[in-house]
Amino acid sequence: MTPPDPAKPKRAAIVYNPIKVDLERLRAAVALAESEHGWAKSMWLETTEDEPGHGLARRAAAERVDMVIAAGGDGTVRSVGAGLRGTGISLGLLPSGTGNLLARNLGLDVNSGHLEASVDTAFGGYDHAIDMGVVEIDREDGTSEEHAFLVMAGLGLDAKMIAKTDPELKKKVGWLAYAGAIGQVLVDKEVLRIRYRLDGGEERASRVHTILVGNCGSLPGNILLLPDAEVDDGLFDIVTLRPEGFGGWARIWVGIVWENGVLRRSSMGRKLLNLRQRPVRALRYLRGRRLHVDLDRPEEFELDGDEFGMIIGFRAEVDPASLLVRMPQASAD
Repeated sequence: MTPPDPAKPKRAAIVYNPIKVDLERLRAAVALAESEHGWAKSMWLETTEDEPGHGLARRAAAERVDMVIAAGGDGTVRSVGAGLRGTGISLGLLPSGTGNLLARNLGLDVNSGHLEASVDTAFGGYDHAIDMGVVEIDREDGTSEEHAFLVMAGLGLDAKMIAKTDPELKKKVGWLAYAGAIGQVLVDKEVLRIRYRLDGGEERASRVHTILVGNCGSLPGNILLLPDAEVDDGLFDIVTLRPEGFGGWARIWVGIVWENGVLRRSSMGRKLLNLRQRPVRALRYLRGRRLHVDLDRPEEFELDGDEFGMIIGFRAEVDPASLLVRMPQASAD
């Protein structure tokens, strides 16, 4: 792809979901940032149900823009990021959804009331390279599809929870809408029987309730699901949940909320964890660059918090440093 001409003012494209943003306010914030940072007038591209952002990002890249701002929910961010993967064109993030998963993991401000500050970060920040995940999923009818993701891919209870969440309720109350679905999926006693291969190693078999492949590890509510995950380390962090009864679920909850969310955030807490002789059996962590999983039956699958239907297997691989993201200049300094 032909690089932008350095002699010309930089130019951005705004890919926005009209349902998620206050367009008048966003246009005013962009116009101010363009003026203050010496950028040319931006392209404005509206998403639709049939075009959530991937094609629009590719269109903007063909116009040789320097940055594409994704103004929408996690689905918009994932789709725009997938369109920019490998182009060298940076992605700007605005807090416009309920999860804002990538922005949370990058330590960006996810308060929608700080829209103007987020726009200023995009126009006045610097580029930081992060990894992306690429996953090929197999359908029951024999077809396969390739998708990219930024945060997490998974199947089992988390994917079922997302599939059972009322989308209209999620629009109104955000992540609280998942509470009702949690009650439905926790009574699901069916176990997944999987065969998996990590980094081309020998095939192994396991029985799990959930398997998650993460490019980064934080969720809303200060939940640190994958405590060692880094968005730019060239590796996936993988967790399987294998609870046995109510005690198993309680142990998982303690492990994720207390140990990951509290103890691992301090040096003293990490020392206490290192003294523990036995790991939590219900939680198993792995790391690698490539993961191949086959299932014994079709299961719900999710990417970055969006449902992707039923699959019978997947192959996930890290694409290192394949996406540039705009970060606050203060963090570079």
